[in-house]
Amino acid sequence: MVNSSGGVLYPKRLPEFHRLPATGAAAELVAWFWIPEWDIEQGGFSRQEIVGYPALNLVVEHEGVALSGPTTRASHRDLRGRGWAVGALLRPAAVAALTDDPAALVDTARALTEPSLHAEIVAAMASGAGHRERAVETFSRWLVERVGRLDESARQANALVDVLGGAEAALTPVEAATRLAVSVRTLQRMAHRYVGVSPAAMIRRRRLQEAAQLVREDPRADLAAIAAELGYADHAHLTRDFQSVLGLAPRSYRAGLSE
Repeated sequence: MVNSSGGVLYPKRLPEFHRLPATGAAAELVAWFWIPEWDIEQGGFSRQEIVGYPALNLVVEHEGVALSGPTTRASHRDLRGRGWAVGALLRPAAVAALTDDPAALVDTARALTEPSLHAEIVAAMASGAGHRERAVETFSRWLVERVGRLDESARQANALVDVLGGAEAALTPVEAATRLAVSVRTLQRMAHRYVGVSPAAMIRRRRLQEAAQLVREDPRADLAAIAAELGYADHAHLTRDFQSVLGLAPRSYRAGLSE
C-alpha cells in the first residue's frame, strides 16, 4: 500500500498531492510515483517540508528532468505560481541505469538530458482528465525500457531496501545482513552502490520518519513510548535524532502541526 503522506512533515500544508503505485515491471524499479500540483496566488508561496526517504528520485517538471539524491537532513521547497512535478521514488534496481555513483548525489540533484521523457510527461500532464495516470504509465514505460533486464545484483539490492525499510524491518545492519545471508561488508557495499548512504543511515531515517508519523497521527501519544516502540535508547535519543535532521525537537514539531 502506498503511504499518502510518509516523509511529508506537514501534510495539511500540501497543495493537491497524489501518490500512485507502480505496477507491472515498473514495480521492481519504483516504490511509488508522486505528483504535486499547485496554483498559488500571485505574491504568495507554499513551503513544503520533507524528511526524504533514503533513496533517489527521478523528477520531471515543466522546466526539465533531474535526478535527486538521498538527503541527510530535512529539506524544503517554496512553491510559487502554477506548476506540477511528476516524481518517481526509485528502487535500487533502477539506479544503476541512471548513475554510477549515487553517493555523489547525496543532498544534491543533477539535471538530466532526457528530451523524450520530458516531452511525453509534459504532454500527459496537459491531457485533461486522467492526466496523472497517463503520466505514470508513460514514466513507467520509459523506465522499464531504460533499465532493461534486471540481474541478480539489482534484485538483491531491492531486497536490501525491503529488509531495511519494509514491514518488520531489521533494527541493525547485522540483522539485515543475516536475513540476506551476506556479510555486513557486502551489505555496506550494496547500499553505497545502489543507494548512496550506509545501511545504518537508512535505518535511522526509517525510524525518524516513523516517529514523525506517529506524532502526526496521535498528537497525544507519549514521546517516551514512541521512542521505545521504535528502538530508540530513550526519549533523549529520539529528541537528538529529531533535532539533528529536522532542526527541532519532537514537542516543537508537534506544536507546529496545528499551524
